[in-house]
Amino acid sequence: MSWFAKRPGPEPEPTSSPQPPAQPGGVPTITARLDDGPLAGRTIEAESVEGRPPKTIDVADDDGACRYCLAQWEQSGGSASYTFLYRV
Repeated sequence: MSWFAKRPGPEPEPTSSPQPPAQPGGVPTITARLDDGPLAGRTIEAESVEGRPPKTIDVADDDGACRYCLAQWEQSGGSASYTFLYRV
């Protein structure tokens, strides 16, 4: 073996991100918990984006719509907490 030959390294382990199960005939969804604002305490279903909760969601109410954003940047599982931003 040459002094400059590259030794084979260990095989990288396959990575997989946990994704919520796909609904029959639809896209995967997560449960969004609205923590504050005019719609505080409600939960809605939101489409996941590449297996993750969306950064922002617009939720319709009696006066139009409200925009919510993720309460914490890193969240996992089938639900996520959202905090109120402003009315749309």
